[in-house]
Amino acid sequence: MPPERLKVVLLMFSGIVESVQPILSAQKDPGTASGTLCICVAKPPEFNDLKIGDSIATSGVCLTVEAFSEASIQFSLAAETLKVLNLESTPASNLIGRRVNLERSLRFGDRIHGHLVTGHVESLGLIRRTEQQGGSWFLDVEIGPRVLPFVWKKGSLTLNGVSLTVNEVSGSLISVCLIPETIKRTNLIDLKVGDVINVEADYMARALMRGIETGMVNGAL
Repeated sequence: MPPERLKVVLLMFSGIVESVQPILSAQKDPGTASGTLCICVAKPPEFNDLKIGDSIATSGVCLTVEAFSEASIQFSLAAETLKVLNLESTPASNLIGRRVNLERSLRFGDRIHGHLVTGHVESLGLIRRTEQQGGSWFLDVEIGPRVLPFVWKKGSLTLNGVSLTVNEVSGSLISVCLIPETIKRTNLIDLKVGDVINVEADYMARALMRGIETGMVNGAL
């Protein structure tokens, strides 16, 4: 397979949320040493093409469909995912009712209205400010050192699976603006100061940096 075709296959989402649905049930599996967490999310009526094994970004986390019915979709979160999301010690019952952003994986040839998103959350951000101004909603998020090198003003960043443009960067604090359509179609409006949010850096920025580090890309470019 040509390298350029392989890249398209690996980048599975666009950061454009299709539906926001609640977690209906959550249970940690006592029979696994890793503490796998099984969740069921309400199934959007428009998700009428699901198959077992499909990938769905769930608030930015790429999860595999294990089972589904007319009413729900079942996923499992493994140990590494729970660690990154800081859910290892969180009671499963605390997740019930939480609204999550859902996006089905891209098909080859789909339009990409956001930016290329892998669904591999790298760290958590901390909400420092939420403020409504007219019809828009502003968020200030403190992000960690693993992601910060790949964030710049007017660059792209994924928060809870939503493709957003960075308005400002000040130290470890980044600011984004949510337009009315984003407010209506995502769970970002649910966030309060002190809440955490799933963060994924721009995949292309990370790939470029890796190329420079390994000498495959000339840093002078």
